[in-house]
Amino acid sequence: MVHPLRPRALALAAALVVAPAIAWSQTAPAPSGTDTLAPQPENDVDDPAALNAELFYEILVGEMAAGVGDPGSGQALMLNAARQSNNPQLYRRATEMALQARAGNQALLAAQAWRQAFPESRNANRYVLQILVALNRVGDTLPYLRQEIASTPAPSKPVAFLSITQLFSRVSDKALAADIVSQALESELSDPAAGPAAYATIGHMQLAAGKPRAALEAIQRAEAMSAGNGASALLALELLENGQRDAEPIVQRYVEKQRSADMRMAYARILLGQERLEPAEAQLIAITRENPDYADAWFTLARMQVQTQRWEAAEASLQRFDALIPQLPNPGIQRNARTESALQHALIAQKQGRFPQALQWLDRIEGGAQLLNVQVRRAAILAQQGQLDQARAVIQAVPASTEQQQRLKQQAEVQLVREADQPALAYTLQSTLHQQFPQDNEIAYDTAILAEKIGRFAEMETLLRALIARDPSFHHAYNALGFSFAERGVRLDEARALITKALEAAPNDPFIIDSLAWTEFRSGNVAQAQALLEKAFAMRPDAEIAAHLGEVLWSNGQQRQARAIWDKGLTLNPGNETLRETLQRLGVKP
Repeated sequence: MVHPLRPRALALAAALVVAPAIAWSQTAPAPSGTDTLAPQPENDVDDPAALNAELFYEILVGEMAAGVGDPGSGQALMLNAARQSNNPQLYRRATEMALQARAGNQALLAAQAWRQAFPESRNANRYVLQILVALNRVGDTLPYLRQEIASTPAPSKPVAFLSITQLFSRVSDKALAADIVSQALESELSDPAAGPAAYATIGHMQLAAGKPRAALEAIQRAEAMSAGNGASALLALELLENGQRDAEPIVQRYVEKQRSADMRMAYARILLGQERLEPAEAQLIAITRENPDYADAWFTLARMQVQTQRWEAAEASLQRFDALIPQLPNPGIQRNARTESALQHALIAQKQGRFPQALQWLDRIEGGAQLLNVQVRRAAILAQQGQLDQARAVIQAVPASTEQQQRLKQQAEVQLVREADQPALAYTLQSTLHQQFPQDNEIAYDTAILAEKIGRFAEMETLLRALIARDPSFHHAYNALGFSFAERGVRLDEARALITKALEAAPNDPFIIDSLAWTEFRSGNVAQAQALLEKAFAMRPDAEIAAHLGEVLWSNGQQRQARAIWDKGLTLNPGNETLRETLQRLGVKP
């Protein structure tokens, strides 16, 4: 058995702030007002009469110097004019000229001079704060951050606090940043209105510093002050994405109480990234029930139903999505939505053997950026009808003007050959790709998997161990190597250690739990193997896990239960190779 690569979890920021992979989703409105840490239009007093002729000349010369490639001289002249006139807009211009010239220290000096001249200026303080962060001088930011917090109107503080985490997101010393933010927010923690958001902000910073337990403690304090608040829910989502399941009840309570479609969608995406399909589907269904015009939920639900091979349900969800396309914001988004939908319709028709209908869906799609995807689907239809050579020719004929496009073509061809059950040819094509991109971890991993498929176990081990040495966080490599040992009944203690290492990185991955169970079964620990497999199958009903669970039950004399599990597996995926081989080896008729 070879577990496919699992998709990485979507970043929480992408789920909540950035548009999803397909840009037709409804998105939460941006906070209104100007209470973020970005500098705002200058409201300080500006007296044009203060600019006499000499100062006007100096300003003009400064702008001209900057325009002809001497930003240093231009900025110095502008700063001098600002000091002479005591004009806040000239201070701002001097600061911005230095920033445009990438002269961080000069920009800081200009911003500090501005703040010294106008100590109550919120914009001057913000510029100093942001420049210090950009220069990675985190330890110097505390007084400026405190001033920004103190000058923020009380109703706007929760929104402003969220901006703090974004401001410090790129600093190198995350622990110091977390400490600075904690000190700056200390005065807000007892405020019933701002306290929950302050605690949640501290929690975000602790999580960024690699301290999830401290982040969980912060969220618990926020919830104690105000149960079910939005700031806690956002932090809980981030904790959940990072594997902290203890935070999940906070998310669940929030979405049930607030009925927020955007929060449900973010929650569903995290669940999908963790391969927790049943709870993800429950959230998507809730969105479609409460917000039936939420297009992204219908499309995501359809894709999940395609993944689990529920073709009729997927078709129905896509039809609901299709009906919403005319309501999407602009023609470009609508065109992309129709393209993505047509690709899914074509895939469903292909998997059901309705090849003419699949091709009709593909004919509706314009070329452009989707040309490779369209041709890959056409090729898959040909291959499924036994025309592998013609299918490969279709992919090879797609033009590729960049190295990345050529790489995608080669990967598509390998996948096509793999699905056509030609592992030796797939390995040959994949090896060529690996030679071209020897440092690419995903390509190395796929090459190792195909090497194992054709019995080249030593090469597989070499590739995976090199991958682990290059990237110790690539937990799929530990799992693949450990499972290969277990499947062959060799080096079982090492297999267990490798798979346990993988589980440390992904403790809720049902396929890694399945690998550990199979190792225990090969080691003679039948009861432990059964318990692990039942857990894995409950988390992710899958034909391959069903094959293993059924075999363990069969070996333990529970033939009736084994047949029931295998029947579920066959319903999920009638053509699963591992399940079919298991039934054949044990002499069980499907």
